[in-house]
Amino acid sequence: MIVTDQIVLPYLWRRYLSFLRALIGASCLWIVLGASGMTSATWVLLVLGLTVYSVVSIFWRWQERLDRLDIFNLVLDVSIFFLCVGLANSGGFWLSAMAALYLFLATSTLQDWRDVLLITVVTLAFVNSAQPVDASRLQPLLLILGMFGCVVALQKQSLLERLSTSSRQAVMYRVEAQRARESERERIAADFHDGPLQSFISVQMRLEVVRKMLERSHEAGLEELRQLREICDRQVTEVRTFVRAMRPVELDGAGLASALRSTVGFFQKDSGIPTTFHADPTAMHDDIASSTEIVQIVREALNNLRKHSSASRATVRIARTSRHLTINVEDDGTGFPFAGTFDLDELEMLKMGPRSIMRRVKSLEGDLLLHSRPGRGSELNIRLPL
Repeated sequence: MIVTDQIVLPYLWRRYLSFLRALIGASCLWIVLGASGMTSATWVLLVLGLTVYSVVSIFWRWQERLDRLDIFNLVLDVSIFFLCVGLANSGGFWLSAMAALYLFLATSTLQDWRDVLLITVVTLAFVNSAQPVDASRLQPLLLILGMFGCVVALQKQSLLERLSTSSRQAVMYRVEAQRARESERERIAADFHDGPLQSFISVQMRLEVVRKMLERSHEAGLEELRQLREICDRQVTEVRTFVRAMRPVELDGAGLASALRSTVGFFQKDSGIPTTFHADPTAMHDDIASSTEIVQIVREALNNLRKHSSASRATVRIARTSRHLTINVEDDGTGFPFAGTFDLDELEMLKMGPRSIMRRVKSLEGDLLLHSRPGRGSELNIRLPL
């Protein structure tokens, strides 16, 4: 599992902070060893241990252990600040200022804003009680660093929340994309089974018939071969249509109306079914974000019409209002095996109608009405929000 805190603050940043802590520890060690009156072995061992730990932590690449030591490091950093304030008489103001800068830099980037506020109160209370030489200069610096650290910590928290939200959305998008791929695979498999595969089986059966007819009558066998050739020609057209339907929709900047007109033209050429296309002038705009999905809906409606309706003509219309885009696909074929008018919810409840088109319309938050007149054709009305 990826920890968002490690994404915002990678190990390299923690190494920089460890380097600054080692630098401050070395400065304290230099002051303790060089100042007269501070030769106590306890002071030397304390500062030496701090310096050694800081140097080792620079090269400590076990991030999970570093995370567990965050509270320990915070206490250690506060202790370093107290030590530097105590050594201010010998080291000067620069050592206390550097320790304060490091403390609030580490706290604001590694801890919560409440911790920054707590550290500000604790350090100010310590400076007021200890009253070092440069207390009048150190107190304003701590206030400024505390306010700046709270702002940085709050901004970091906001970024982490946004990052967490984006990560969850990315996971959701991956799941939806996987579902869409699986649904598309099922649709392609069903289309192939109902279309080209059935035609290939028919050709295979007719070949066996031709073989038997040639054994009995040469003339009848040739006639059957001629009919079989016509079946193969239709099969080539069907496979070409199937392949065209599998290709991704490419608008090429032509706009929705032009893409639909091209789709209808290809359908008429491949199927031989006269198809009329009408586009309202208001639908000529190119600002429709879901144009690719709309073209795919019309393509699937026409493909279903060719396979199942036995229609002699078809009509495709699109129109646009200020809030909706309407699509109408009508034919004079056999219609669906049921009669009446059904909306999207009713079709889903009854498990009837064109499944892939219904799924696409629902994903676009649109409405669908299906008018079926068995033996007299059908009409598909789709309304999509803009």
